[in-house]
Amino acid sequence: MADTTSQTVDREFNFSDRDFERVRKLIYGRAGISLNDGKHAMVYSRLSRRLRETGHQSFDAYLQWLENVTGPQGDQEWQEFTNCLTTNLTSFFREEHHFHTLAEHLKKRGAQPTRIWCCASSTGEEPYSLAITAAENLGLHAPVKIIASDIDTNVLATASRGVYDANTRGLDAQRLRTFFLRGKGNNSGSIRVKPELARMVEFRPFNLMQTQWQLGEPFDIVFCRNVMIYFDAPTQRKVLERIHKVMKPQGMLFVGHSENFTESRDLFQLRGKTVYDRV
Repeated sequence: MADTTSQTVDREFNFSDRDFERVRKLIYGRAGISLNDGKHAMVYSRLSRRLRETGHQSFDAYLQWLENVTGPQGDQEWQEFTNCLTTNLTSFFREEHHFHTLAEHLKKRGAQPTRIWCCASSTGEEPYSLAITAAENLGLHAPVKIIASDIDTNVLATASRGVYDANTRGLDAQRLRTFFLRGKGNNSGSIRVKPELARMVEFRPFNLMQTQWQLGEPFDIVFCRNVMIYFDAPTQRKVLERIHKVMKPQGMLFVGHSENFTESRDLFQLRGKTVYDRV
């Protein structure tokens, strides 16, 4: 097959089909992400800034360097490469029906300690929504611990700060008053998660492709929403098997609205709308 160049006249760098296939293979091996053929423009746009910042004049030179650089510099660049190619769409109380289901479940558990894993925390809206749900139903000192992870270290830094635009979607006036501090002066127009809520959440970097999952005690609840859509079927199965191993029997798995795992009934059984029970 001819190696054509996917570019327009105003592009700064040549970006060939061969370059795209190389990127696709590298991110699949690193993060399990399966890029489809329509992602050429996205890959070019996001990785071009890495070429500029690292001083490379072509994708071929950058990718060659990425594959061979070692030590702390190599670890850092692989992380930057991965950060560029992950997608982080989120909001507070996204797919709201899940939080109603969670609220009822937490009320039934009552004083029992509950461990929740949010395995794609992005910029923090989802894990803080989990914490708000726990606080609203069990109080701010609820026996709930939330582990919030993501492969993208940039979004984790944002999540850890817990600072958002005051007009962010998904938060009504009551929740804003109860769980957030309003910025003043130079911080006017921003809100920050209150410390007593933030204490429920622990952020940490985590790659679902790593073979050793050291996450502590088994989880009662896992939120893995809109993650599997980026994986092919074999990778989905592998990740589901690993999630199964770190959950308690009858633990609840919440997934995205377009995700369906009925082919893995040996691991999870459908409980309700995009909610599964661990077998």
